[in-house]
This record gives sequence, C-alpha cells and structure tokens, in this order.
Amino acid sequence: ATVVRLLQFENHWYSRHTRLLSTGPVSIDEVCLMHCVFLFIGQAYKTTLFRNVQQMAYSLIEYRSQIVSGTLPKDDLVELKKKVTAKIDYGNRILGLDLVVRDEAGNMLDPDQTSTVNLFRAHETASRSVDDRIQEEKVELLCRYYSTPRTLSLSPTVHTYSLLMNLKNFVCNIGEDAELLMSLYDPDQSEFISENFLVRWDSMGMPKEIEKLNNLPALFTDLSSSVLMRPRLFLVCQIIRVGSMELKEGKKSTGGLRRPFGVAVMDVTDVAHGKTDDEDKQHFIPFHVAFAASGSSDLFACLLAGLFVTLKLLPGDLAQVRKDYPHFVDRSTAIVRKMGFPEIILPGIVRNDFYITLVQGEFDRGKKKTPKNVEVILSVHDDNGTVFPGAGYDGISEYKSVIYYQVKQPCWNETVKVCLHLICSQCCPIRFSRGFLRARSRDKSEKPFGMAFVNLMRADGTTLKDGRHELIVYKVDGKKSEDAKVYLGLPATWSDVEERERQTGKQFHHTGAIPVTKDSFQITTLTCSTKLTQNVDLLGLLNWRSNPEDLEQNLQRLMEVEGAEIVKFLQDTLDALFNIMMETSEKDTYDTLVFNALVFIITLIGDIKFQHFNPVLETYISKHFSATLGPKMCVVFFLLLRINVLFPADCRDVLLPLVTDQLSGQLDDYSCKPDYEACVQLLSTVLDHLDRKDVVRVWKNSVTGKLKHPGHYLACMTAILKQMDDMHYAHYFNTFKTRLDIIDFLMETFHMFMDLMGNVFPADWMVMNLVQMQVFLRAIIQYSDVLNKFFLEPAHFNKPLWDNYFLLTVAFITHKTLQLETFSQEKRTKILNKYADMRKIMGFKIKEMWNNLGQNKIIFIPAMVGPILEVTLVPEPELRKDTIPIFFDMMQCEHNFSPGRTFEKNELITKLDQEVEGGRGDEQYKVLLEKTLLEYCRRHRYLSQSGEELALLLSSLLENLLAYRTITHDESPEHRMSCTVNLLLTRYLYKLRDLHLDCENYTEAAFTLLLHAELLEWSDKPCAPHLIPRDGQHQWTQQELKERLFQEIICYLDKGKMWEKAIELGKQLAKMHESHMFDFVELSRLLKQQAQFYENIMHSMRPQPEYFAVGYYGLGFPSFLRNKMFIYRGKEYEWLEEFSGRLLSQFPSAVRMTSTAPPGTTSLNCADIQCFTVKPSLSVPHQFKDKGVPEQILNYYRANEVDQFQYSRAFQKGEKDKENEFATMWIERTTYITAYRFPGILKWFEVKSVSVEELSPLENAIETMESTNEKVSNLVQKQACDPSLSINPLSMMLNGIVDAAVMGGWPTMRRLAFFNDTFIQQHPEDHERLEVLKQLIALQMPLLADGIHIHGEKATEQLKPLHNRLVTCFHELREKVERQYGVVTLVRCQMQTQFNPKEVGGVTFTDVITGWKKVTLKPNLTKLYFENKITGPPPTSTAFNLVC
Repeated sequence: ATVVRLLQFENHWYSRHTRLLSTGPVSIDEVCLMHCVFLFIGQAYKTTLFRNVQQMAYSLIEYRSQIVSGTLPKDDLVELKKKVTAKIDYGNRILGLDLVVRDEAGNMLDPDQTSTVNLFRAHETASRSVDDRIQEEKVELLCRYYSTPRTLSLSPTVHTYSLLMNLKNFVCNIGEDAELLMSLYDPDQSEFISENFLVRWDSMGMPKEIEKLNNLPALFTDLSSSVLMRPRLFLVCQIIRVGSMELKEGKKSTGGLRRPFGVAVMDVTDVAHGKTDDEDKQHFIPFHVAFAASGSSDLFACLLAGLFVTLKLLPGDLAQVRKDYPHFVDRSTAIVRKMGFPEIILPGIVRNDFYITLVQGEFDRGKKKTPKNVEVILSVHDDNGTVFPGAGYDGISEYKSVIYYQVKQPCWNETVKVCLHLICSQCCPIRFSRGFLRARSRDKSEKPFGMAFVNLMRADGTTLKDGRHELIVYKVDGKKSEDAKVYLGLPATWSDVEERERQTGKQFHHTGAIPVTKDSFQITTLTCSTKLTQNVDLLGLLNWRSNPEDLEQNLQRLMEVEGAEIVKFLQDTLDALFNIMMETSEKDTYDTLVFNALVFIITLIGDIKFQHFNPVLETYISKHFSATLGPKMCVVFFLLLRINVLFPADCRDVLLPLVTDQLSGQLDDYSCKPDYEACVQLLSTVLDHLDRKDVVRVWKNSVTGKLKHPGHYLACMTAILKQMDDMHYAHYFNTFKTRLDIIDFLMETFHMFMDLMGNVFPADWMVMNLVQMQVFLRAIIQYSDVLNKFFLEPAHFNKPLWDNYFLLTVAFITHKTLQLETFSQEKRTKILNKYADMRKIMGFKIKEMWNNLGQNKIIFIPAMVGPILEVTLVPEPELRKDTIPIFFDMMQCEHNFSPGRTFEKNELITKLDQEVEGGRGDEQYKVLLEKTLLEYCRRHRYLSQSGEELALLLSSLLENLLAYRTITHDESPEHRMSCTVNLLLTRYLYKLRDLHLDCENYTEAAFTLLLHAELLEWSDKPCAPHLIPRDGQHQWTQQELKERLFQEIICYLDKGKMWEKAIELGKQLAKMHESHMFDFVELSRLLKQQAQFYENIMHSMRPQPEYFAVGYYGLGFPSFLRNKMFIYRGKEYEWLEEFSGRLLSQFPSAVRMTSTAPPGTTSLNCADIQCFTVKPSLSVPHQFKDKGVPEQILNYYRANEVDQFQYSRAFQKGEKDKENEFATMWIERTTYITAYRFPGILKWFEVKSVSVEELSPLENAIETMESTNEKVSNLVQKQACDPSLSINPLSMMLNGIVDAAVMGGWPTMRRLAFFNDTFIQQHPEDHERLEVLKQLIALQMPLLADGIHIHGEKATEQLKPLHNRLVTCFHELREKVERQYGVVTLVRCQMQTQFNPKEVGGVTFTDVITGWKKVTLKPNLTKLYFENKITGPPPTSTAFNLVC
C-alpha cells in the first residue's frame, strides 16, 4: 500500500521514489499497479485525454463483467457485444493498430470463409464507423477544451436538423386579442428562413387554446447544417393586435382589424451551432412596442413584457425526430417548415406549397387630404387551394393583412403559405389553382377600391417564376371585377404587359373592361413543389405522353437542366425515364438517349454538390423501382445493384453472358463514355454470389487511374483471381492467338499490379492487404511460368517484359504490408501461420528467374543492380542469403563480357548510398554482404583480387553510411559534419555545405565546395553525372560549373572575411576571362572585387579565432570521436569557457577533465572530455621573409593556413630557488600537428602527431622578451596608423613595463640572475643565448621610446600626470639598460607606403609600418643576426622582422 512515484521504466525495472524510501530501482514484480495517476505538468489539456482513455478502460471492464456473468438475455448480450467491439475498434484506430472486421454479431470475419467483396465491404463499413466516432470525439474534445458545453455536434453525416421551441408564456396586457407570429430570421441576409408559427392570444392574456397553457410547442424542421452554421440566426416574434383601429375607440367601432403592436427578438446562434443545449432552461425575450406612423405610441410601454421559451436542437428530419424523440414531438406539436426545400428530398415526399409575401404598395389618396388606411385581402379562388397564415392552425379561405394608419406607401413584408391539393386522373394528371389579391380602404364605407391578381401557372404549363412581381392594380368596378372570366384575360403583372406588347406589337390600353389605377403593388413568390416545376424542358419530359413527338428533344435537353431542379423531382424523373424505356421497347430509338439521361443523373448525384442525395437514389432503387426485368441494359444495370438472390442455376446461363457483354463494352478502352462506378457495383454483386467453381473471364483493362474509388475494382479483381486455379489460367492464356497478345496482356497486368500495390487500401486494413498480396503472389507465379514458356528463347526474348516482371517482384517483396519485422511478435506469428512469409517465396522465384536468363543476364546490368539491392536489404536472413550471390553473378557476367568493366560496381555504390540513406540496411547486412562476396570472390580465379577489393570497399562504405544515418537526427551539427566528411561523394559535399551554412560557417562552406571545384577542369567537356550538383537540372560543361562554383566560393569567403583566399581564386578566374574567355566585362568586375578585398585586408576589423584542443576518452562517445584528440577552430570572440560549455551541451553525461595531461585508464562506460586552449604556430610565406610587411597582412597568417599548434605548461625542475623561482622554472611544450590545415572543410581536424619538448629557464626568458617586444611593436604601429584609437591600451602596457616591472619587462629578467658570474661559469653553453637576451633587453628601449613619444602626443590633460610619471621611470630604466647592455640604434628606411608620414622626434612612423631595415649592434652580434648563426633556438620570425 506504499505510494510509489514512478519516474522511469526500462528493461522490466521501474525507477521509483517514495516518501519513505530513497530513489532507486525496483523490480516490476514488486509493484502492484492498482491505480496509475499521470501528472501533466504544464500540459493540463492532456488531462482530458487521459480521462477519456481511463473512462474507456473502465467501460470495457464493466462490459466484460456483464458478459461473463451469464445473466443477460440473448438480445441484450448481442447489443452489448456490439458496444464492446465498437469501443475496441475505436481504440485500435487511436493507437494505430489494425482494423478488425466483424460480422453483424460482432465476431471476427475469417477471410477464408468470406467472399473478397464482402470482406472489402466489411472493411469499408468498419472504417466509416470508426471515422464517424473519431470525428464526434474531436468535436467534443474541442468544445471541452474551450469550456463549451455541448451535447449535440453538427456531424457531417447528418444533413438535416430540427429546432424544437416551446412557448411557455407571453406576458403583456394588451387588452384585445393578439396574434404571435414566430419565425427564424437571418439578419445578415435580411431574410426569413422559416414559415410563421402562429399563436392566438385572447384579451385576458391567455392562449385561446387554454389546454396548451404554458406548453405551446413548435418544431422548425428541414434545417440543414449550412443554415444552422450561418454567422447569426435570430428567433423573431411579431405581435399583431386584433381589434379596433385604435385602442381608445369604443365597442361601436369596427373590429377584427389587424394592427402592428410590437416585436420580440432573440439571438439563437449558439443554440443553432450546438454550443448551448439545455431544454429545461427558459429564455426570456423582451418585448419592444411598435410606434404608429404619426410617431405616437400605440400603447404604453410595459417594462416586464416579453416571452418565455425553451429551445433544443434535434438531429434529423421530421420523421426521424418523431421516431427518436417521441417525448418531445407529439401530435400537439406545430410543424413549422422551412421556406424552401430541405437538403435531401426523399422519394415519396410530396410538397406543393407557394409562399406569397406582401411586400409593399403605393396608393393614391384621391380627393382626401390624408392617405388611406389600406388592408390587403388575399384569397385563393380554387376549391383545391387553402391559405395558411401560420403553422399551428388550419387553413382559411382568405387572409387579411396588417393595417398601417394613414401610410401612403405601406410596407407589409407579410408571408403566407398557399397549399394546393393535386387531383390526378388519366386525362388531367396535374391541375393547378389560381389566386388573386384584392385591396380596400378601411374607412367608414369599407368598400374595395382596387383589385390585383396573379396566375400561379403559366401558359406553357410551368409555375410562376420565383422572385418579385409588380402587379397591376385594377379599379373595382361592380360585378366585372368579380367575374373571373373577365379579369383572367387581362395581364396580371407589368412584365406580362411588356411580353404582350412585344408579341402583338400593340400598346396596352389602360381603359379596358376593367380600368387600371395609378396604384402600385408588389409581391414576391417562392415555389416549394415536388410536382410543379418552373423549367419547361423538365416539364416536357415529365409530361412526355402528352407530346410524344417532342420526346427526343426533351431527352436531349434534360442534360441542360440545372442539377438543383432535377434533384427536386428525382423520383418522377427516374419513373418517367424507365416508363419511356419500357413503353418504347419495340424500338431502339430512345435507348441511347434514356441511358445517357440515367448516366447524367447518376453522375450528377455523384458530384460533391449533390452527394447528399445518394441516400435518395438508394431508397428509390430499393423501394420505388417498379420496372419489370427485360433485355435492356439499363434494367439489368439497376436491378443487379440491389438483387440479393443471385442467381438460380436455370437463369445463370442467360444472365451472365448479358452482364459480361455489357461490362466488356463499358470497360473497353474504346468506350466513349464509360461509367466505371456503376460497373464496379454491378460486378461486385455478381462476384459476391458466384460459386467458386465457375470460370469467370478476367478483364485486362487497367482502369485504376480513372476511378474515383479504385478500392472497389481492386476487391473485384482480387475476387476473380482468387477463384481461378491452374486450369483457369491455362484456359485463359490459350485464348490468346499470338505472342504479341500475351505481351500486351502481361505488360498491362504488371503495370496494374504495381499501381494497385500502392495505397489503394488503407494501411490498417491488414487483412484485406494480406488477402490481396496472397492472390497477387499466386498470379505472379503463374505469369512466371508463362515467361519461361514463351519468352525465354533468344528468338522471342522481350527485355521490356522481363524488366517489368523484375520490377513487379521487387515491389512485391518490399511492400510495407509484408515487412514482418515492423510488427509485434504476436501479429508476426499470426501472419506467418496463416500466410507464411511471402517475401521468401517471391525472393526464391526471383533467383530462379534470374538464373534462367542465361546469356541474357548482361543486358540487365547495371539496370537490375538497384532493384536486386532493394531485395537484399530486406531484413530477412534467408532472403538475404539467397539473393546476395546475384551480385557476384553480375560481376562474373561483366568479367566474361568485358573484363575491367565497372558498371556494376559504380551502380552498386550509388544505389547502396541511396538505399541506406532511405533507412534500409543494418550491421548484420554489412557483415553478411562482406562475408558472402569474399567467399564467392576468393574461389574465383580472376575475380579474387578485384572482388575482394569491392567487398571491402562496400563494407567500409556501408559502415560510414550507417554511422551517418545514425547521427543524421543528432541535434549537434558538429556530429553530423564529422560523419558527412567521411563520405567523400559529391552529394554529401552539398549536405556538408548546407550544414555549414546553417551554422554560419561560411569559410568552411567555401572550402567544402572547393573540393568539388577541384574535380573539374577548365574545359568544355560535359560534366559526368556524379559531378553534377544534386539540385542541378542544367547540363553544365566543366568550365561553366567550375566558374559558377568559384563565384559561390568567393561569396562565402567574403562573408567569412577570408579575403586572401578569395583573391587567390579571383586571380584564377580573372586569368581565364582575360586569356581564354575574353570576357572583359566580367574581368573588370573581378578586378574591382579584388581591389575591394585588398582594401578590406588593410582596414577592416578581423578578430583572430582561438584554437582549442579537445580529447574524447571513454566508451560513452561515438566511434568517430572515441579516444581521439581534435583541434577546434573557435568562432569569433569565443573564449574557452563559452566553447567548453557549448561542447558539454552536446554530451550532457560527459565530465570535463581538469588536467591537460593525457588521461589514465578509464572505466568502461565513462565519458571524459579534455579541453584547453592552444596557440597556432606562425608560418610566414616565403615572399614575406626578410621584408617589411604590415601587421595587417601578417595577422592573417597568425591564425590561418596553420596545422601546427602548441601548448606550454610550466613546471619546477630541480630544487626550487626560494629567492628566484624563475631560475628553476622550466616549460613543457606540446606540439600538435593536425591531419589538415586550418581553415578547411571542417572547423576541427583530428590530431595526427604529438611531440613534447622542454625549454630551460633561459630559453623561456628569451621567448618572453621576444613576445614582449613584439607586443610593444604591434601596439605602437596601430597607434601610429590610426590616431582615433584609444590610448588606454598603450598606457597600460607602458606603465606595466617601465614602472610596475611586470609583463616580462627588463627588471623581471634582471632578477632572474642569468647575468651573474655563477650562472655564466656553470652554463658556458648558454653564452650566446645570454648575448641574445641582452640585445633583446637593449632593443626594447627604442621601442619604448617611440611608444612614450606617441603617448605624449595623444595624452589628454587628465593623463598628463601619468605621462610625466612614465617619462621619469623610462629615463631611469633606459640609463640602467644602456649602461649595462649598450645602445641600440634603429636605422630607418625610406618611405615605401602610401601613408602620410608623421614626424615624431625625427623618426617617421611610416618606417615603423614597413619595418626597420637595419639595427646597429655590436659587430659580432650584427653578424650573428644577419648570418643566422646563433646556436640554439633563434628568435621568432616576427622578432627577426622587427630587427632586420
């Protein structure tokens, strides 16, 4: 019961931590994991994911306990099993496991006992179910993450929704009857979406249907997801007062008038989007009082007025909602339809609604001073028509509009629905009704003053077009205006007037049987009918019996009808087409037209815009298809899609030839308009019911590239091939008349197989993929026999056919489905038990077919090297052992055909590089490849030497490639560079360049490209393929590519401030342009560029990099670093601590050594890093020796073009002198020589040799004085050349030498006691070294004198006291030195530079820049310097330049 915090798990051991026990390992057997709690620190959102997994596990445990209890009824047990399997399948998909296919009872399907087509359909069904579940989970998780409660998500599989609204109460004391009209409204589009839900309220504030008090439900149906996902959606309630014109009027006034009273609006966007879904929550919608046109209020404002409603979004259409939510929707619920069609119109649904909206009007007030109070009365003058002012009440014969008080241009925007009842008979199949509008003024007389009408059906049989119509207002003139025979002959709208005038050429007379008024009146109409259409062409097809002579034209014009209009009348259209086909069966006149029309409709529904109508077509085929079976292809086409009782033996012989004949015609390459999707559905049904003994013809068309869903075809083809045995294959190949026909078939089949072995089936359809591969294996073996039988002899040998065969077999072996090593042990065992390792079978067949080639093998070299290499790299030992010898066989073929030919070798190296980089190959392959090739080659008389060399070369290359691949994902670019540099192939040079550019190592990037450039010549020869850059598609000549590389290299060198090297390459380019290319324009640019580089050398700041020695000791490092020492070139301004920190960050477990001495014996798994600073040894170019060279030029060579480095360590030798420790202080100097010079293709190189020497105290003193003099000289030069430099460094150096007696100055050397008689007598061999030390001390004086002189000129007033102190100390020091060691005079040379001389005490400091030409010393010392005969170590070259 101890609480254990699990820190880590590895190799069956936990790393644990408890409150009572210290951290340490504990065996897994000692821990009972009763309850794991994961803490996501900083990742709280993952807690939800964990809770979901936890809940799923708990659910499965609970389900299992119920199943094993044995107490569940059979039906409940089946349902519970379905739940369990659904959760398991969902979890498998989340975990990336294979999809498990099951039958209806939840049991796993056995592929041996299930037809291939059914197996495919089961995969489709299972995959779709899991996808839907995952999509729902994603939406729910997203909502939870954003803290959005949601119980209903808009699923892509649900096309229609319904909104349930329940009006609980309406609080407002109006005092008269009222009507509440509630509808959905889109404020952005300014349009109403639904009809009105009508509720009548009495004057006592109660609903007129008192039994519905506090419960007035309405269901807004046919709402598609596109409607609900609009940016904003409002619920609008219009309140209409029904009574007198004004409330203050008494009972004697006219009643029953509909007057606007107010409006209430609620934003229901969140409900529509599914963000809120609480059916018990009552929403209060405040009420806003309307105002009359005069500006006075109709009623006092009531602050508490408003509505109380509840809302709930339900998935499904009306029928589905009534089925799934009977407790919400019953007979008392008002059904509010959408003003328009739903997203899916199922067959059998009949709707014939016309929505008429009274928009606005303008009425002449006549002789009155005030406008009329206008009321519009709408009535339907047909026994079959009814007006519905709103859902919830029965229809009425006439509808009265709202009255606006004395408004000349009233705007109503009132919508009513006119419902028409269709009467069908043999002579009149469809009959339409007509409606008209009548208006009157609500004054005391209340007589109608105008009338307008509109015909809902046009003369051509179509309905009135949707949209706005401006009606003609006729004057009411007695009985004539009531006689339909009179006014129906008149135009109804002004557009009708224009049409009549255009047809007759006569102008319309406003004074006819019924006069026309000056008034105007506008309406809009919207037709929602599944029986009446507004399209003439579609109507002509539906009524084809009335005009059979136009049938051909109507069938052709059907293709031009808009898709949206066709899907509205899908059932009627399909019925009409099949009736045409059946009733005109004696003639073939319309067969093609009808078939094309059917294909057009099916294709239309397959379009993404109408794909949600697929269920409509499925329903029609299964429930409403009424045609009888006949010999027509279309009948067979549709029937076989859904017939599940196929076929009795007596009719199979009749049906199969018909089906195969039609399929062959559709799938033929020359078919003008094939319908592949329909064909595959038909073929699937046939195959699913065929017995395994029947011979089915294999079609040979590779149509996968043309299909939208090739998986259907692959399943059908697999089913066919699975049912074929050896006899079927033999029979089929005997049907070919010539070898050319067999070649065509095999070539198409090979290409098709390779296409189908791609990604047709998803990766988790493991069973389907394995069945496919098993069937393909058997087919390929059959085709192998055909190749051996017909195409092996030289006379009939066909290389392209064999090429495609080998490529197919290689693709089969390397298919991801068959790579058993990537699967778990349990899954691997199951596959091997059921299917065996199909790779080995195919690999043995490849070797057999290769051996059968005989003398034809040579034509497959080197093309087959790559494919065979892919096979040998498959990690299956037996397969490798069987196929690797093919390489030796290729070598033999090359040797026998052309000794010395190396195509196979070059191709093998190139392909091996590509394959290993792609992730193939391992250490076992390297060992087996080397062992096998050596074994075969050493037994061969002529290939023993060359074969052994190739085997070792491949082994070495493979080792480097594997190391490179291992380190590719290493975060350290240095490690990747180290492995890349071992692979000196052109494409790896560019990989190395890119790594350098990522790290801004421009100098190293330049030297890397220089390796490629050095492989090229200045000639017009074309570049060999291996010399072309990886990204280069252009066919370069060697000269073009080399020039391009030089320009890129110079650019990188400029960025790296390596101007000396850039000038060197620029000179080569300039020479070529001057002497060979004669491109003087480019030559001019190059010379200007070189001039700029020279300027940069003399004036630009260029910090010298530090160099560091690094040693890696112990097995904790990679093999390319282990127990080796390297010299690293640091970055600009990078010091030791920064560099070592960067180094240790690459190896967090490594420990930095504190000693610079070589390490002793290290432990097995240690990782020790040794890191310290080293100094490069200057090597002055020969052209600069014995010449005065500016420091700016020499500074480059102090840190560049070096491969020798030194590290000095002081130590005491002998008995320490307490009075002067320098007398016994020796120097141990270690010299490191690297494999390559710096800079180079890397920022580090391995140390190849190390030497150690010891320097005596006197030699150490000489070096110290030389170093001090050099520093003084360099600083003086800089101060003389650049007056803007700060004087502080010069002040510190002078003060340290002449005053403080530090930094190696003369007083320190004097204390070394090298010049006393005792030292001289004991060390006679150091006499010349003592003289050199004396002269170096004497040489320091004129250098200090120049420095003090410059210091005096540049010193400010604040520094004058310091300068005076320095002058005093220097005079004392110089007097002592000249007295003991003599005077050194510097003889100046003539000015040799472009700088303006600056005279300082008679000495031009320009001479300091160019160097001293001569030093007047004692005669013997002068001779020693100039003849360089000093024994022992001479002064450094820099010091030599300073004094020579």
